[in-house]
Amino acid sequence: MSFSLEEVAFLAANAQRIETIAPEIALTKQSVFADRAVLDREFGDYARAVSVLIYAQRAAVGKLPAHWLTDYDAAQQATPRAVADVRAGHVREAGATLVHDVTCSVGSEAPAFADAGLAWLGSDLDRSRIAMARHNLGDLAWLAVADALAPASRADVVVADPARRADGKRITDPAKLIPPLPDLLGAHAGRELAVKCAPGIDYSEWDGLVSVVSVDGGVKEACLYTPGFGRGREAVVLKEGFEERCLSTAPSTAPVEPPGAFIIEPDGAVIRAGLVSHWATRHGLWMLDEHIAFLSGDTIPSGYSGFPFIEAVPLKKLRTALAAHGASSVEILVRGVDVDPDQLRAKLKLKGGKGGKAGKGGAKLSGGAAPMAVVIARIGDSAVAHICGPRVHA
Repeated sequence: MSFSLEEVAFLAANAQRIETIAPEIALTKQSVFADRAVLDREFGDYARAVSVLIYAQRAAVGKLPAHWLTDYDAAQQATPRAVADVRAGHVREAGATLVHDVTCSVGSEAPAFADAGLAWLGSDLDRSRIAMARHNLGDLAWLAVADALAPASRADVVVADPARRADGKRITDPAKLIPPLPDLLGAHAGRELAVKCAPGIDYSEWDGLVSVVSVDGGVKEACLYTPGFGRGREAVVLKEGFEERCLSTAPSTAPVEPPGAFIIEPDGAVIRAGLVSHWATRHGLWMLDEHIAFLSGDTIPSGYSGFPFIEAVPLKKLRTALAAHGASSVEILVRGVDVDPDQLRAKLKLKGGKGGKAGKGGAKLSGGAAPMAVVIARIGDSAVAHICGPRVHA
């Protein structure tokens, strides 16, 4: 829910009071009456706006500074700082000096561009969000109310973050983004663009660089860059103290072979960018099937996780095999087979018991509770269940 300009002015003027009281507001179903009593007493007619702000700020943890003003929709679409830093790096490397964020919302991208040494101009059609951005960024920020499809600057690079949902559903067709990608390209013809999109966007027809970025295992976005930034695809994997980039220009010669010591699922950014074979080649891994994003190898690449492989059985024999291994619980991964992990787990009715033989990765299950993992994949024409030890991290 968005704010009126009057509400934004009130929230800005009372930001410190709100920050002090926020820890008392639980915002749960059980606390609704108690919360409302506190907010009504402290903020009167602005109680609703304060409640919405607190809720939005909690949704923005990890994306925006805790004290920033934001509404819930802006918080949901805001870019995590680590991802914004990747984009700012691309823009700086392209030789730009001035960036125009034509859908700037509450200003979430500005700090990353500033830290990259770039001048930043933000604009948005929503006056309340521009007002919040002014509060968040200070009086020296360059901000304007403007339509993303009506060029309002001569910036070197235009950054846009079109709405990615309609009627509660994710938009995967670039032509149906709000505003549509073709309209953005037409409006800013002759300039380089960086367009933020949902990870599942269909980028097959895009002629420039596609950069898919994940943070701590979660894929956050696919950014479409015009050809001036480069071409092809890249996956950027970000974790605490760790960064890896995989490019479509890298070798892609991973063979297809039976499972080795470990089964490994690449990071989601690698999968979304279509770079599974490239990443496997880099790390000396091989594929279980050329169409399936499960890999195997003698070791797990540093910074990632995998499963010690024990044996492969037909899917129909999985329950019997797990019982023989004394499995008490399983982590289930599925690709290429129509299986719901939760429904399968319920059907397995695991009870635990004595352990079974050791696998290639050295996993051996002994008496008592025995957590395991099952990696289900279509290998050729068959649904195969790969029984593994529990997940291990390298």
